[in-house]
Amino acid sequence: MPTRRSLLTFAAAVFALSLAAPPFAQSDRPIPVVATFSILGDMVKRIGGEHVAVTTLVGPDGDTHVYRPTPVDARAVSEAQILVVNGLQFEGWLNRLIDASDFRGVRVVAADGIEPIAYEPDGDTRDRDREANHDEHAGEADHDEHAGDVQHDGHDHGAFDPHAWQSLRNAVVYVDNITAALARADPGNASVFYQNREAYVNELEAFDSEISKIVSGLPAGSRTVVTSHDAFQYFGRDYGLTFIAPQGLSTESKASAQDVVRLIRQIREQGIRAVFIENVGDRRLLRRIAEETGAVIGGTLYPEALSGPTGPAPTYLDMMRHNAMTLARALTW
Repeated sequence: MPTRRSLLTFAAAVFALSLAAPPFAQSDRPIPVVATFSILGDMVKRIGGEHVAVTTLVGPDGDTHVYRPTPVDARAVSEAQILVVNGLQFEGWLNRLIDASDFRGVRVVAADGIEPIAYEPDGDTRDRDREANHDEHAGEADHDEHAGDVQHDGHDHGAFDPHAWQSLRNAVVYVDNITAALARADPGNASVFYQNREAYVNELEAFDSEISKIVSGLPAGSRTVVTSHDAFQYFGRDYGLTFIAPQGLSTESKASAQDVVRLIRQIREQGIRAVFIENVGDRRLLRRIAEETGAVIGGTLYPEALSGPTGPAPTYLDMMRHNAMTLARALTW
């Protein structure tokens, strides 16, 4: 769990940010902020409140992997003072959008500073290759995202799993990065942002403990989870679950026939009784696998997009709660 910063540290940070604030910073108008997808947009709103005007590029139930920027999106980015992105090469279209918009504001990489999970397309993605300093890893990933032709077709995520928000502990890092950027842009409301940050982090930490209790009650034989694509490794690392998926890190990844056969065999051999579809991507493959193995559809998980306001996951915390409860209900026999 990231170490909690003291109020004294925050006060010093606020003071330093106020000294370094750009001359155009104002506290009497909302800061125009663009967030690349709905989870980041929700975090910005929680911290900024009425002092931010947030535009989210990939909205509820939207698939960031297949997103294609529009001229309207480019215009929104060009007018933004702050652009909040995930980093770790998640937004493969980001450089093209920035070039098209001529964005001149501040880019905030929300995942900067987390401990990323190394990804091997043909191997185990869980909890490995962390001998080097995690800040250095995050910096390298961010550098790659800014480096031009790294993202090929928008689904090559490089060396690390980008779905870091699936850890509530990583979410604290996201929140700290966003808070610092807002405070720098609007020092007059910095104390408000840090107060909101403190309240939000308290909720994140409390729910992290709650999920740990929920998952700890799962039977030993029910701790392997089958999902559509490989988006839950951070959740698995935090709570001792194993996630497997026919697709890779992107919903655009194509599962080979051999991968599907191997997964079906594993489901049968391990007696896995439930598989989980997602609110993004194509659900047909998981439904076919369920039919082939006799597994039930345990529910719908939300890997990287919130639901609409009337759905089960309209906020980030709602999403994490929904995912945890859906898993617990389906895996407790």
